[in-house]
Amino acid sequence: MPSYFPWSQSIGPACRRAACLLRAGLIAVTLWHPVTAGAQSKPGAWTPLVKGTSLAGWHNYDTPGKPVTGWSVANGLLVRTGPGGDLTTDKQYANFELELEWKVETGGNSGVIYRIDHRGEKSYVSGPEMQILDDAVHRDGRNPLTSAGANYALHPAVPGVSKGAGEWNAVRLVVNGTHVEHWLNGTKVVDYELGSADWETRRKASKFADAAQYGRAARGHIALQDHGDRVQFRNVRIRELP
Repeated sequence: MPSYFPWSQSIGPACRRAACLLRAGLIAVTLWHPVTAGAQSKPGAWTPLVKGTSLAGWHNYDTPGKPVTGWSVANGLLVRTGPGGDLTTDKQYANFELELEWKVETGGNSGVIYRIDHRGEKSYVSGPEMQILDDAVHRDGRNPLTSAGANYALHPAVPGVSKGAGEWNAVRLVVNGTHVEHWLNGTKVVDYELGSADWETRRKASKFADAAQYGRAARGHIALQDHGDRVQFRNVRIRELP
């Protein structure tokens, strides 16, 4: 093999040995680095968050450690059936891709809240929310900042993408570092950078101006909001991102 260091032929044995070691190190780095990078960038496997008729892995936000109330699972559907509070994952997530489908009744309201710091009195005090709403009837549907798919109160959703009451809407929520994307029915309706100058400007102009914990956590719980309305979910699954 030709030497990477031609000048090594004219120097002493000790220097030639050093040159060989350096050359070997460069080759090793070249061979090793792409494999490591590829392994680190691979997402985790998809994991269902609702299995059968069990709500194992979930709790009501206000009563962690106690049996879930106000929510039930049957025939593959997760349903908010009565008072109980936000249905919250026991596990915390940092970077992830969440998929689910939701359906509300006329005028229905709910949301998907993420990276929740459980020290807050309510889930929405710390966790940003992807809005779930019957835009056609609920008054919040008149404002793009609070319509279905929006980053509630901060970033407006692309209009005309959500389906009406009684129809299924497909969600894909991507949270990766500071980058967040809201997808609704196959359309990206919102994207933003947590903590950016634009984010801070919008936060300070919103109802969360005095919420010191809002959007700050690097990891946290995920919640399905109990807003007092009947809402159904199905095909709820998640995969963690590196």
